[in-house]
Amino acid sequence: MKLIKTTEAIGHILCHDLTRIVKGESKDAQFRKGHVVTEADIPMLLSMGKENLYVWEKQEGMLHENDGAERLYAITGNANMARSEVKEGKIELSAACDGLFRVDDEKLRAINSLEDIIIATRRGDTAVKKGDKLAGMRVIPLVVDEKRLDEADLIAEGKPIMELLPYRLCSVGVITTGSEVFHGRIQDTFTPVIEEKLHSYGMQMTVHKIVDDGIDHILAAIDEVRKAKVDLVLCTGGMSVDPDDNTPGAIKQSGARIVAYGAPVLPGAMFLLGYFEDGTPIMGLPGCVMYAGATIFDLVLPRAAAGVKISKADLVAYGNGGLCLGCKPCHYPLCPFGK
Repeated sequence: MKLIKTTEAIGHILCHDLTRIVKGESKDAQFRKGHVVTEADIPMLLSMGKENLYVWEKQEGMLHENDGAERLYAITGNANMARSEVKEGKIELSAACDGLFRVDDEKLRAINSLEDIIIATRRGDTAVKKGDKLAGMRVIPLVVDEKRLDEADLIAEGKPIMELLPYRLCSVGVITTGSEVFHGRIQDTFTPVIEEKLHSYGMQMTVHKIVDDGIDHILAAIDEVRKAKVDLVLCTGGMSVDPDDNTPGAIKQSGARIVAYGAPVLPGAMFLLGYFEDGTPIMGLPGCVMYAGATIFDLVLPRAAAGVKISKADLVAYGNGGLCLGCKPCHYPLCPFGK
C-alpha cells in the first residue's frame, strides 16, 4: 500500500475499511476495502478527518488484512461454527449448535507466538449454547507478510485447531444407593438434581434403580441398567470411605475399567470414573453433587455428553482452578471454577 493525499485519491482503490462515527447514532464503515474513490467521496472523507489515504499497491508476498483473516479462519472454523463477515481484518466465530467447545491449546499458543496475527477464544472444554461467541481472529497491521500465515498453517497441520462437538449421549441409567432411601426413611432428593443437570445437555434418565447398600444389590442394579443399553451409567451415594459405602467397590467389580477414584476438585473429591469395554462411561457421584451449586460433575458432564473420553490426565488438570469458592448465590459457569 502507499499513502497519498485524499484530494489526489480519485480512481484509487482503498486497502482497508474507513470507519465513520456519528455520536449517538452509529459506528460503521463508511467506505469498505476495495472501494474505488470518486470525486463525490472527497468531501465525506475530509469530514472524517482523512487528509491522507492508504491505497492498495500490490506487492508480492504481502497480504491485505482481510485476506490474512480469511487464512486464519481456514485453520480455526468447522461445520458447527457460524462466522461473521470479515471486517477491518477481523473475523468472529459463534456456535451454530449447542455442544462442547474444544481448543488445541498447544497449537493456539504457538500461533499466537507469531508476529502480526492473533486468535482469541473462549475457554476450551466448556459447554456452549447456539449463538454463543467462540473466537475472534485478526491481523494486526493493514498488510501482513504471507509467510506468517504459512507458518500458522504448518502449526495447524491441515486441520482446525478448534472444534464444536454436538451432544450425542441421550439415555442415562441412574442407580440410587442407600438403605435410608431404599426403605423409604427419607425422600430421594439426589435424583431430581441429576435429572435437571442432564436436561441441560439434551440427556434423559431412562432407567432408575433404587437399591440397598449391599454390594451385591448395587452390582445387580448396574447389570440391569447396562442391559437397557443406556449411554451413561450414574451411581449416586455411598461414595465415601465409610465401611458401609459400597458403591466404589461395586463399580470396580462391575467390569468397568477404572480411570480414577478421587479427583483434585472441591467439591467432588470422591468422584469415580470408569468405562466399560464397549465405551459406556460409568460415574460414581459423591453426595456434594446433591447440594453444592457446582461440583466435579458439572465439569465432566459436558465432555461425556459430547462423547469425549475423559482421561486421568484430564481429571488431574482440574486441580488448577478446581477449588469452588462457594459464592452465594452460585454464578457457575460464569466464575473461575474448573478454569
